Amino acid sequence: MLKTENLQQNSLLRLLTEEELTHLLPSFEKVTLTLGQSLSESGKQMSHVYFPLDAIVSLLCVMEDGASTEIAVVGYEGVVGVSLFMGGETTPSRAIVQSAGQAYRLKGQLLKNEFYRAGSMQRLLLRYTQALLTQMAQTAVCNRHHSLDKQLCRWLLLSLDRLHSNELLMTHELIANMLGVRREGVTEAAGKLQRAGLISYNRGHITVIDRPGLEARVCECYSVVKNEYDRLLNHHAVT
Repeated sequence: MLKTENLQQNSLLRLLTEEELTHLLPSFEKVTLTLGQSLSESGKQMSHVYFPLDAIVSLLCVMEDGASTEIAVVGYEGVVGVSLFMGGETTPSRAIVQSAGQAYRLKGQLLKNEFYRAGSMQRLLLRYTQALLTQMAQTAVCNRHHSLDKQLCRWLLLSLDRLHSNELLMTHELIANMLGVRREGVTEAAGKLQRAGLISYNRGHITVIDRPGLEARVCECYSVVKNEYDRLLNHHAVT
């Protein structure tokens, strides 16, 4: 039987009051998200929102020729489907599962109903959306102004922050698609990090060996995003 403690495995849901969690509890469904699964497509309205537990979802902008670039990542700190409660209903981006795992999903209309009650759920979701917009804006700046080495460090750290381990299952080709760069560039950048003793890479398995070393090497974009999430999504911010 689903309990409120189960929902609190998602950091965003953990910030809701016990009353709100209990009210929504019967409406949540636990689902498995598989690698590469699409949770939303450009221009199509989502039927559900997803609160990841140990999965990571990439928000991607896709061009007409099929090329794509990641604009944000969502893990157990957040929710996939902000367009449902922000009034736009759809978005031009795609939501693709980057790292498989579990999530709780909720019908979009139920979340909208809760949002328009103008309680702590609304305040929490608005703060989360601001943090997400910060991540999107900083990603755009990083992709334009910083080296691929630094972009890769940022991507690795943001992904690690949303996992419960120091290992990622991700090929160079998939990372290249996320960053919107050539695979050869990712291979070269990953090789530099491996030679520096920061990561170990073998057949799609990336293990971070020296996180402090990555943090020392990454550009300021990572800390800007992390500090904004920490500032907006804490117990004092949503009361």
